[in-house]
Order: sequence, then C-alpha cells, then structure tokens
Amino acid sequence: MAGRFVRASKYRHVFGKSTRKDSCYDNIHISRNAWDTNLIKVNPEYLSVNWDSSGGGAFAVIPLNERGKLPDQIPLFRGHTAAVLDTDWHPFNDRLIASASEDGKVFLWEVPEDFTLYTDAEEVPNVAPVSKLAGHSRKVGQVLFNPSAENILASASGDYTIKIWDVTTGQSPLALPHGDIVQSLTWNAAGSMLATTSRDKKIRVWDVRQEKPVHEAPGHPGAKNSRAVWMGEHNRFATTGFSKMSERQIALWEPGNPEPIGGFSMIDSISGVCMPFWDDGSNCLYLAGKGDGNIRYYEYENDKFEFLSEYKSPDPQRGIAFLPRRGINVHENEIMRAYKTVNDSYIEPISFTVPRRAETFQADIFPPA
Repeated sequence: MAGRFVRASKYRHVFGKSTRKDSCYDNIHISRNAWDTNLIKVNPEYLSVNWDSSGGGAFAVIPLNERGKLPDQIPLFRGHTAAVLDTDWHPFNDRLIASASEDGKVFLWEVPEDFTLYTDAEEVPNVAPVSKLAGHSRKVGQVLFNPSAENILASASGDYTIKIWDVTTGQSPLALPHGDIVQSLTWNAAGSMLATTSRDKKIRVWDVRQEKPVHEAPGHPGAKNSRAVWMGEHNRFATTGFSKMSERQIALWEPGNPEPIGGFSMIDSISGVCMPFWDDGSNCLYLAGKGDGNIRYYEYENDKFEFLSEYKSPDPQRGIAFLPRRGINVHENEIMRAYKTVNDSYIEPISFTVPRRAETFQADIFPPA
C-alpha cells in the first residue's frame, strides 16, 4: 500500500440504482427526430417527453406519481405544426413549460390543475398552448429558462441566433447572433451570462444585456456535437465534445481564459454525444453518454474534475433528464436522480445515493444549496 493515496470525499461511494420495470414509465412513444437534444425534461412534479405523433408535433407530460404502464391514449400538448425538438420547465412554477419546434415557434403551456393521464372521456382532450412566441425564421432547437430572473427564456434557432424573450409580454428585446447553428446553451446561476457551443467549433460566453460575446475561444476540435453546462455559482463552465480522432473529451473553462483549465481531457472513444449535468449542491458533474448506458460522475475540487465512479447499464439511453435538487428524497440519502429513456418505449428513474447506515438527516451530504 506504500505510496497509494485515496482522495477523501463524502461522495466517493455514491452509486446509481436502477428501478424495477413495474415502477418505470412504460408504453411511451418517444420522438424519433434526429435533432440532438435530451428528449425529456423533469421537475419535482412532472416529466415532459418529446412525443412521436402524427399531424404536427406534440409532447406529453407525465405526472411523476403515475408510474407503470401508461394508457394507450393520453392527453398530448398539441399546437406545433412540426416536430417538437426541446422543452424546458419554468424554474419557479412547476406547471409552466416552454417548447421549441421545427416550425420556428416557441410555445408556452400550463399543465391543467389536477392533471392526470387517466381519463374516462371517450375523446382524450389535448392541451393547447397559453402563449406563442414567433420571431425565428428557422427551426428552434433549444429552449432554456433563466434560472434567476422570472419569465426570461432563451431560444436557439437554425437562423443562427439566440433570442431572449420576456414571456409575460411575448417580446424578444435581445438577440445573440452566431456564425453557425447553436448546439447547446447554458445560463450562469445569476442569469446574467450565457455560454454557448456552436457548429463552428467556437465556445462563446455572452453578456446577455450587451448582446455581444465577452469571451470567444476555440472549443473541441472534433466534428461532432459539443455541449456546455455552467457550474452553478462558480465562475466556471464545463464542455464535452470530441477530438479530431473522435475521442470524447471534457474541458473546464474560466470565462475570459482562451484555453481550458488543464487542457482537453480524453474520456473514451465511444461515438455518442456526452450530455453534461451539474449538481450545485454536491459540486458534482454527471456525464451521460447518448447511445450508451453509462453515466459517469465527477467531483469538482481544486479546479479539476476528480472521477468518482460510473453507473453502467446494458440499456442505452437516447435522452436523459436530471431532477432539480428540491425534488430528491433526502430520507434515503439520495443526492441526485436521473430519468433515462430506454428503447424509445419506457423511461427508467436512476437514483444516486450515498450509502449510510444512520437513519437521521445527513447534513454533511446536503449542504445548504
């Protein structure tokens, strides 16, 4: 054992736990659209799913407590004239959701009171949007609510712009022009800066009010999609992407610094996009591979990512969503919960827990967040 040192961390033994099939969300028709998004989004009440439907685009909302095999006919959120590409839940109102579509529109919807998928009506009623935001000239690929300013929404489109909307007025006073298609966007915790990755392989950080990038740097050199996630309260963001040899990479950035801190680190040589998620409470970064069943997790410490462990599964995920921290079960020492799509037909919750024998509240693994 001489010279061997194991880094001390209260999250070192975190493990992912899959769910029995009868407690999953089954009989789901997930959109087969090839556009690269996460397909599902979750909040403590509901799960939204880009749905595979005819006659224009639609998405479904599933109450988290309605597990098991879903009815064959369920109420869909219909209104778009082309496929729904992305959705995002409002951070302060669990019943409000925005959707982006191939038809170039952004719609806002409200989940009805006492919403359920089980209805006795012969005709299953669909839900209509409460407001429509038009302004993009091409398809809208991503929508993302501002985490701190209420009712501010960013949408990224194939017209190479990101528009910032005030959803109460329906106006879009700000636009952030890019040179190519935006592949991902992420707000900082204060909601004043936006980091983006684009098909032109540049990483940009925008001061949104100035409508100009305060930082632009060459990103991952590979041709495949790159993703970015802001690391909460830290003045840092992480990106995932590919090298020229198509190896998956991860990088840690400080806005204003043209090089990633510690360079680009290789993860492996699997071909699927890495979807990054940040948990501010535990300072952990989760990387879920698209098209493989692995979820790796790292702890951020001393300006680097320390690998903790990996959840492995034979079932590949095409879409994944992570629950906001206010929805986790602290009684079971759960520090994170993911929902992953399996075979485009069911959604499986995966619970990440810290093994502890004590039955009282473990304050050290749940710092004030």
